[in-house]
Amino acid sequence: MPAEIPLSVVVPLFNEAESLASLVQQLLSALRPLNLPFELVLVDDGSRDGTGEALQRLAGEIPELVAVLLRRNYGQTAAMAAGFDASRGQVIVTLDGDLQNDPADIPLLLSKLAEGYDLVSGWRHQRQDARLSRLVPSLLANRLIARVTGVALNDYGCSLKAYRREVVEDMNLYGELHRFLPALAFIEGARIAEVRVQHHRRRFGRSHYGIDRTFRVLMDLLTVWFMKRFLTRPMHVFGFGGLLAMAVGGLIVLWLIGEKLLGADIGGRPLLLMGVLSLLTGVQLFCFGLLAELQMRTYHESQNRPIYRVRQIVGNRSES
Repeated sequence: MPAEIPLSVVVPLFNEAESLASLVQQLLSALRPLNLPFELVLVDDGSRDGTGEALQRLAGEIPELVAVLLRRNYGQTAAMAAGFDASRGQVIVTLDGDLQNDPADIPLLLSKLAEGYDLVSGWRHQRQDARLSRLVPSLLANRLIARVTGVALNDYGCSLKAYRREVVEDMNLYGELHRFLPALAFIEGARIAEVRVQHHRRRFGRSHYGIDRTFRVLMDLLTVWFMKRFLTRPMHVFGFGGLLAMAVGGLIVLWLIGEKLLGADIGGRPLLLMGVLSLLTGVQLFCFGLLAELQMRTYHESQNRPIYRVRQIVGNRSES
């Protein structure tokens, strides 16, 4: 494995050929004065506008630049994961490639990270986007996500973030979970801070987000909520629901059996159908819980992955 360096900057790109040269120049201007080794890991996520070709050309001219070219468009989460895997930095900074994030804010994030935090997230407190189509939905989404995940950030959608490598290595990214990286890091026990950063109007191209993003965010939010609450104990949610449904169904069936013994006709009553369905639903939920427990144990044991994270061990353990 290549030797680690102090800093990696990971940028996923999709059809950003117009902004690429300016982005690289701004990154170099912000990072070279820091006087520490760094690399720029730029990931082309299957662009169709010449971004990949321009990226290869720049990689041949700039020693700090590493170009990662994906075979097709996989989405921002996959592109970010590819950048994480290709990077060598002890600290990893991410940002968008559309020049709306300002590379000049990177030293601010690094300074905050040095205070002992594991993840520092940017807050676009003066966001330069359309109010109705972007700002209002984003405000509502941020409040909902903060409430559900328990991580009180003002701006989950800001891509400008700084991570310690051990935090990134603890997270497995899939789907579109890049929006919830702070929540996933929090699940792993990370200390998280937020700093105000600049935000600029988009100068080139157009936004890649559509209305379907709202539904994807809601589905991913449910996933993160479940992981936060029940990742190591799925039987607590499925088993409880199953036992409750079986109890309700059992009571209904016992009630109807009592009425039947007293001579009542229960064959056509909707309550009978409800009781039977409750019993079947309870059995299914309980079985789901058992299967989820087996999956959880396979997930942890097959990877020798502990269910805890140690931040630090203090003390002299040498043998005399």
